Amino acid sequence: MAVETAHGVDLVPIVALLGAGVIAVPLFKRFGLDSVLGYLAAGIVIGPFGIGLFSDPQAIIHVAELGVVMFLFVIGLEMQPSRLWGLRREILGLGVLQVAICGALLTGAGIAFGFSPLVAFVAGTGFVLTSTAIVFQILNDQGELSTPKGQRIVSILLLEDIAIVPLLALVAFLAPGGEDGDAGSRGIAIAIALAAIAALVLVGRYLLNPLFRVLAQAEAREVMTAAALLVVLGSALLMQMSGLSMAMGAFLAGVLLSESTFRHQLEADIEPFRGILLGLFFLGVGMALDLSVIVQNAALVAGLVVVYMVLKGFGIYAIARLLRTPHGEALERAGLMAQGGEFAFVLFATAASVGVIDQSLNAIFTANVILSMILTPFVIMALRRLMPERTLSTDGVDIADGLEGSVLVIGFGRFGQIASQPLLLRGIDVSIIDNDVEMIQAASSFGFKVYFGDGTRLDILHAAGIGKVEAVMICVDKPEAAVRIAELIKGEYPLLPVLARAYDRGSAIALIDTGVEYQMRETLESAFQFGAQSLRTIGINDDEIDEIMQEVRVRDAARLDLQVAGGIYAGNALLRGNAPTPTPLATPRQSGQALSEETAAIIAQEREKTGSR
Repeated sequence: MAVETAHGVDLVPIVALLGAGVIAVPLFKRFGLDSVLGYLAAGIVIGPFGIGLFSDPQAIIHVAELGVVMFLFVIGLEMQPSRLWGLRREILGLGVLQVAICGALLTGAGIAFGFSPLVAFVAGTGFVLTSTAIVFQILNDQGELSTPKGQRIVSILLLEDIAIVPLLALVAFLAPGGEDGDAGSRGIAIAIALAAIAALVLVGRYLLNPLFRVLAQAEAREVMTAAALLVVLGSALLMQMSGLSMAMGAFLAGVLLSESTFRHQLEADIEPFRGILLGLFFLGVGMALDLSVIVQNAALVAGLVVVYMVLKGFGIYAIARLLRTPHGEALERAGLMAQGGEFAFVLFATAASVGVIDQSLNAIFTANVILSMILTPFVIMALRRLMPERTLSTDGVDIADGLEGSVLVIGFGRFGQIASQPLLLRGIDVSIIDNDVEMIQAASSFGFKVYFGDGTRLDILHAAGIGKVEAVMICVDKPEAAVRIAELIKGEYPLLPVLARAYDRGSAIALIDTGVEYQMRETLESAFQFGAQSLRTIGINDDEIDEIMQEVRVRDAARLDLQVAGGIYAGNALLRGNAPTPTPLATPRQSGQALSEETAAIIAQEREKTGSR
């Protein structure tokens, strides 16, 4: 405590925040729940309405909003201007349509709840603004951020981020006395915003790359990190000062740097800060959930959450289907975006400050949004369980049935395509099956006849004519699938020759255990050729290269034999490493003496090993 008093540093809040996240997130992940839920739950526990470690959660949210800002900067780095331009129809068409229709539906619902039209408009349009942080986090966890459907959702979120600006201006205009405001001052505000955007574009286009080039030549890593933070926070500050969204400024800065040679360096520098601050944001949202408001207005809050989420989800689904989006994608988008977001807090606070709503309604609407954010991961999990597994259409693709080739090739990716060429050149009748419809359709355009079939199913193998073939080539890219196929074939046809592609040494050992006649690690021969060419490049003659490569092959084969018998770590003595062997600076005048029986035994064992070599 003396240190705390002397320096004014209170570590308790920091330790509490970090500890809550470190404990809650792995615990929720262990039970198959989303990491966002872990942060939100931890925030509720340590917040003012839990054990009370924090009394002002809004302060945490304001700081942690930088996590959202940095997240959008990283997304901007992935969105080259040409790519962003390609999404213009989704941003201006799909985004505007969703905001307008869902806003109208939610405003009507608010009026049905008994609110005045203006209050209902504020509540509805605030809820329309989806949580960028939650949606991006879920898409990122699922690896769908860069997929076409993920990009469509990103486009809508970008439009919603931009929409906060006119909504704030509209709320101020509609406030009591707001219509009396000076039209000239609003025009000046718009001009300032446009000037800020133009300034950011010019700086990003002409100054940032030369700046990072100079910093890179200085070889000061910490300065590069500081410069990355300066770009993110500086652009966010510029947009904020001009009346726009901080997140919009960060995203625009990321887009401007997306084609920079320093893009990957910037992303690596920002990533740790982004992750920590985004976690703090979710913690802050959990802490801001006012349980007393929920208890006092339980029926109203519960009704708002259910009605608003259902109506918004219905609106999103209807718009998606109207634009010919597949049912599964439309339903998933509706579930993912049916919640309110962090920009609603800003809109509600502004409406309260200009007298459109009072503080009690502000608390109720805020609780409504926070509860919807908490429910979203549960909605996504429910949709995953209820929705049937996605299946691609097999129109135009023939199913494997009654094939009569001499050799059966299972899997026709980059490995199978090359491995089949010697057989096809020799004129051997080859039957090919694969379970990737898109790949089958693409292969047909190159003159290949590939049949649809899953090699891990014995009935499919029978339909593919495995009982008549002379050999089977397993060329699938997933190691567990290759082992499963080999087990099926060897269990049913133990004398049938099977040649298998192995992913690594572990899968090679597993394939050997199944009894395959031949296995080949997919990178083995290319790595041998690459190493040989490296020797040739530095001036080693061909005779010596042949001798070295022969020794490499012998050592590798012998090591694999030892690993099959004794496990993955057997045969390490045959593997040449590059770690230096410590040697004394001077030869000792007398040998060392063991100070215990255990040490003496270890020394004796090592000497025996050395002598045996």
